This record gives sequence, C-alpha cells and structure tokens, in this order.
Amino acid sequence: MLEGQIVEGRGGLYTVRDAQGIGYVLRAKKKFRRERMTPLVGDRVRFTPGIGEEHGWLEEILPRDSVCLRPPVANITLLAAVIAAAPAPDWLLVDKLLLGARMQGMRAVLVVNKCDLTPEAAESALRDYAGADVPVICVSAARREGLDVLRELLHGETVCFAGQSGVGKSTLLNALLGLQLQTGEISRIERGKHTTRHASLIACGDIRVMDTPGFSLLEFEEVMDPVELMEYYPEFAPYAGMCRFQPCYHGSEPGCAVQRAMQEGKISAPRLGRYRELLEKARQVWRERYD
Repeated sequence: MLEGQIVEGRGGLYTVRDAQGIGYVLRAKKKFRRERMTPLVGDRVRFTPGIGEEHGWLEEILPRDSVCLRPPVANITLLAAVIAAAPAPDWLLVDKLLLGARMQGMRAVLVVNKCDLTPEAAESALRDYAGADVPVICVSAARREGLDVLRELLHGETVCFAGQSGVGKSTLLNALLGLQLQTGEISRIERGKHTTRHASLIACGDIRVMDTPGFSLLEFEEVMDPVELMEYYPEFAPYAGMCRFQPCYHGSEPGCAVQRAMQEGKISAPRLGRYRELLEKARQVWRERYD
C-alpha cells in the first residue's frame, strides 16, 4: 500500500496525492461506512492504486491531528477566519470559529479583507480581539495590500480559510498564492454567492491551503461542561480566581472580575456579550446531552 493525503473528494471519489505529488483517484471501501467514518479532505491515508483505467481503493485513514465538521476537513494546523466590510461581519461566527480552532488545538488568525473599502471592520476586530491571543491582519486582495504579512504567517502550515460567503476568500487566495480559483461578486442584498462548491487542498510551496465553501451559519457541535468554555478565552486568564464565587462562569454572577474588567474597558463588551450567548448555548447542550 501507498500513503498520501486526500486533496479533493466529490461524488464518492477521492483524489489523493502521494509524497511525490502524483495523484490517484480512489473509492472508499465499504468498511468506512460500517465504521461510520467519512474520509475528509486533508486526511492522511493508506491506499491501493488502481490498475489501468480502474479506480484504486482507499484502505485506511491515519489518525487525525484535528478535524473540522463545518467545513468538513482534517489535519488543519492554522485556521484563518476571514471577514470583510461587506457582507456585514458575523462576529458570533468568528468567535465560534476561534473557539472551534482552540478546542482542536489549531492556531488561529483573523483576516480582515477589503480594508481599502472602509476601516470599521478592522477597527472592530482590533478592539474586540486585543486580548484574545489571535493576530489580526488587515489586507486588501484587490489592491495587494497586507499580503506579505499574511503570507509569512502561512509558511509551513496547513491552513483553512473559513468565513461567510462573499468575504473574498477565493480572491484572497488567488492574490496570496497566485492561484486561479473561481470567484463571485456580492449579491445586491450583500449576501455572498457560493462560488466554492467543494473543499480542496492546494499545495503552493511549503504552504498548504484548504479552499472551502463559504457559509454563514455554524452550529455548536461539541458537548462540553459549560465551565470549560472560559478556558478558550485568553483575555479572561488574568482574572482567574479573582471572582467572588468559584467557579464563576462569567455570566451574570455578582462580583465577577471579568464583568468588572469589561466595565473598566479592559475586555471588549461585545466580545463578552457573545461569550455569554455561547455560554447559554453550551449550558443548553449540556442539559440535553442525554436526551
């Protein structure tokens, strides 16, 4: 058997490239369905090549370092959450992306595209995520601005660019890596058109990038003890153990040090508000985990 990595999957067929860059088209064996295991773009696999015009067979999926369900990809090391001035940024989606990345052990970067149009999105990002331990990179794919800084962060990484449709992910990748991915314009009601239909893994030098379908909704996938949620918010760490009650969820408890820090302007009020929204969702999922 040979080893390689899935770079694309559609219609029950998977394109796998080996270490020499040779591509193979494979079918997944029925055992994956029995094991309820779905091969994902980014999976490292063992496979048997086909003979002649026949497709080969995907034999084994090697252990994953990380997995993202929406979009469905595996072994990402860096998640780039992309927003833009238009469509209007979905900051709750950004927080969910950052949360999911940290829960999977991925690093994350927040990319603000179309900074040449208006500074508001960049200003909000820099303000809200000042203490969140996530770099905020302002770029303009159209004007080729800020790309060198972003490109430097991508070296040696397997990167997933994720975010709402229409924020310019494919345009950004084209400008960043000299690709020719299909792009689309923002619709008249400022909802992005879905120009990328399938996830694919693209290698460009030592940078590997996932081109994924855009989306505007992301459901809370993980069942977790709600008290653990705060651990994924680095800006809360300086106030650990300083609240009146222990444990403090940093929700509506009196004497909350995080609440006090927000009132003093040390933590973003919108960011804390969205955290509390996710906290309530986590509590609901936790209560219903055995239903």
